[in-house]
Amino acid sequence: MPRGLRLDAPGTMHHVIVRGIERGHIFRSDRDREDFLARLGHVAEEGLATCFAWVLIPNHVHILLRIEESGSGLDMGQNPVRILCMVAGGRR
Repeated sequence: MPRGLRLDAPGTMHHVIVRGIERGHIFRSDRDREDFLARLGHVAEEGLATCFAWVLIPNHVHILLRIEESGSGLDMGQNPVRILCMVAGGRR
């Protein structure tokens, strides 16, 4: 059964899970984890999303966040998965 559409309205809470391909590690060092958290912090500081909780595990990440209101400077539909991909990939 397919998943329903994601609710992307401003103020909506999202539990985002990012997993490594074939359960592979997405963090190979403390520096990788620190870099990821710095990027996540940058998204929060800009007011694009509020992060309530996170856990970094070698092969996946859980993040609880709320997308803030439209017009916050995020031009990609307020999609939380895209925000996390942007954070993980370092693209702004």
